[in-house]
Amino acid sequence: MLVAHRGGGRLAPENTMVAFQSALDDWGADMLELDVRLSRDGVVMVIHDETVDRTTDGTGRVSEFTLAELKEFDAGYRFEDLEGAPSFRGRGVRIPTLRELMEACPHVWLNIEAKEAQVAGPLVETIRSFGAEYRVLVAAEHERNRVAARGYQGPWGASRTDCLLFWALHRLPGGGGFTPKVDAFQIPDRWKGRQVLTPRLVEEAHRRNIPVHVWTIDEPDDMRRLLSWGVDAIQTDRPDLLSEVLVAESGRPFPPVKRRSGSL
Repeated sequence: MLVAHRGGGRLAPENTMVAFQSALDDWGADMLELDVRLSRDGVVMVIHDETVDRTTDGTGRVSEFTLAELKEFDAGYRFEDLEGAPSFRGRGVRIPTLRELMEACPHVWLNIEAKEAQVAGPLVETIRSFGAEYRVLVAAEHERNRVAARGYQGPWGASRTDCLLFWALHRLPGGGGFTPKVDAFQIPDRWKGRQVLTPRLVEEAHRRNIPVHVWTIDEPDDMRRLLSWGVDAIQTDRPDLLSEVLVAESGRPFPPVKRRSGSL
């Protein structure tokens, strides 16, 4: 699966509608990965950081602003394209709400990470209001960030603790006895200089019927290596490059932008 990390954050401003639409309409992404936090007035906003500083022209914590105030910020202001140009600045790119994304993409698979504990309950309520539990994986790096989401009936991603325990135990004879109650591993290729993912880990996860999603992979050589190991999904900020690799390595159809342009 081609998973557009934050919508493909090297091609368009991360976690914005312009990035999500490009990932789907241009590169044929199978799944969108995104992050959510809560506004001051309780709206689920699609944004990664605790503050708006890095990705907008504003300053301050997301939780300090209402929806209306967050919508005033230019979410394309600090983005630089592959040539280093601020190509989305002043073009009306805004921080989207989760509801806006789900209304615009009613049939798209989503991988949503709860970045803070207070967003977990409203996140699940929003998913359920769309009848979308079947297509939304709820993720969290730390389990404390989704305590209020427990009981969710849709797919459940592995937390950092789940991944660490499985990584530590899977090399024991017989692969160890630990099988976390998750529907997917989301795991880095490398972590703090250490090679985390291995063919053995992928094999042991598959023995337990748990797919392996790897993040965040932007180099074609790494993409090809991971595909040869049998990973099930690659999260990338460069869906353009991953789409090319998948065409060559797995016979995936050319992405929509290539078909439209006739540059096959």
